[in-house]
Amino acid sequence: MAQQKITQTAGQRQLGDFAPEFAHLNDDILFGEVWSRNDLLSLRDRSLVTITSLISQGITDSSLGYHLQEAKKNGITRVEIAEIITHIAFYAGWPKAWAAFNMAKDIWADSIEGDDAKAEFERSMIFPIGEPNPYSDYFSGKSYLAAVSTEQIPFFNVTFEPGCRNNWHIHKAASGGGQMLVGVAGRGWYQEEGKPAVEIVPGTVIHIPANVKHWHGAASDSWFAHLAFEIPGEGTSNVWLEPVADDEYFAIGAR
Repeated sequence: MAQQKITQTAGQRQLGDFAPEFAHLNDDILFGEVWSRNDLLSLRDRSLVTITSLISQGITDSSLGYHLQEAKKNGITRVEIAEIITHIAFYAGWPKAWAAFNMAKDIWADSIEGDDAKAEFERSMIFPIGEPNPYSDYFSGKSYLAAVSTEQIPFFNVTFEPGCRNNWHIHKAASGGGQMLVGVAGRGWYQEEGKPAVEIVPGTVIHIPANVKHWHGAASDSWFAHLAFEIPGEGTSNVWLEPVADDEYFAIGAR
């Protein structure tokens, strides 16, 4: 991990005239050397250790506020800080956790986006999100794939970020074949060529015949996940076609 030098001037600005040695130790040693040793512990790890120490001591002044802000900058998400403080509560005490939550909820009060939104969505369903989809070249937006079972009838959990959808495609088969989708979480859409789009919510089952052109994906304002079951058949293959254009996507009311 490349080492990042931390620059801190708060000690000099606030105490330089009154306690110059303390200011030096704060700015040059604590932050300039200890916090800069991120070849040993990452900044994220140091933030986690520091906020845990402060909360455990019941310190909920501007010092904790500063370190919560830094924790956010160093990659600790809203979902993670909630779990961290909840864990601390059982060891440091409930009132200390309440005080810390009152500060943290304001610092992480901005919209739930990016990794926070993904983590919150994952908590809402029983199947894992998995890893970035290896078929991403055939998707508009980010998607994730998790193998749920590879035996008997293999099936996968496919997760789409808001607005993500796969290209038009066809599950080819000489006989049998096709695919079945089961909505798991969030809200999405399925559409066969020439037919109205069908909304998918948790529990919705979609039966896709072989040799039918179609696409599926998330609504523009919702994460979405479905299970995908490949139906056994003879001479099966998947043929990827053109992306679903924005005007096609929004024309169905995909919002």
